[in-house]
Amino acid sequence: MYPLKFYPILKERLWGGTKLRDVLKKPISNDITGESWELSTVEGDISIIANGNLEGTSLQDYINKNPVDLLGKSVVERFGTDFPILIKFIDAKQNLSIQLHPDDSLAKQRHNSFGKTEMWYIMQAEKDANLIIGFNKDVTKEEYAKSIENDTILDLLNYEAVKEGDTFFINTGKVHAIGAGVLLAEIQQTSDVTYRIFDFNRKDKNGNLRELHTNMALDAIDYAKKDDFKVDYTTNKNSVNEMVDCPYFKTNFLELTHDLEQNVLERDSFSIYICLDGTAIIKNEFGSASIHKGETILVPASSSRIGFKTEGSKFLEVII
Repeated sequence: MYPLKFYPILKERLWGGTKLRDVLKKPISNDITGESWELSTVEGDISIIANGNLEGTSLQDYINKNPVDLLGKSVVERFGTDFPILIKFIDAKQNLSIQLHPDDSLAKQRHNSFGKTEMWYIMQAEKDANLIIGFNKDVTKEEYAKSIENDTILDLLNYEAVKEGDTFFINTGKVHAIGAGVLLAEIQQTSDVTYRIFDFNRKDKNGNLRELHTNMALDAIDYAKKDDFKVDYTTNKNSVNEMVDCPYFKTNFLELTHDLEQNVLERDSFSIYICLDGTAIIKNEFGSASIHKGETILVPASSSRIGFKTEGSKFLEVII
């Protein structure tokens, strides 16, 4: 039950670039890698433990054998042996497609899946980089459908300029896209259900347009203009700064300038640490693991304390 590291699951994407290699030091040889899945039990993309005597073990197999010790009693009562969180790094050299995700009810009905609530932490952004989040006015379903038909959907969307450290919470149903020049960390429900509604008329390497999910999206979209996505949070050093607290995950920001120890005896959940900058050693009573920028560690729920040995590092902490 020591802190666990995992081999990254790397994904080539039409819109991907080289920052996962150049900035986060991922083992990549091509120039179009868009995603590094850091922690996943999505079918077909299950993380493999990369450290200690469990190296080579699949995360799902380890959960199946030790559900309560690894996940926490309350997490098992709610999700069984399904790991409820998916962690990614995303490098957008080009604009991603404009998309949205269904809520739990619709995703269960249509796909036998969780919905997909997510958050983004901007790790790096080039000048004039932006995100698309929501609409710039209240839109009716009929207006939206007409804009898709007329290829004018971009006129209805809200654009947000971004810089390092900006954080955004994306509810299910909210239309969104990551813009070119953005490198971010993504925390989301374990789901790979996405409705793509516009893809800038791009063609893949075989000259084909990518599939759109126009009709499926109609009943999943939140058509209201809402200013509910930018996350305000404090950045007090050597303390826990709350960012997001939603039914699916809780995320905190930690900037450490010296060693820190947390008492997590009452925390009935696993803990995830995503390293945003610097280096550290993360330890519990069962062992330790080193971590640097662009790496992720899972600390099992059976831990009573979690310690950080560092001279300077930044983390996102994720719990249930």
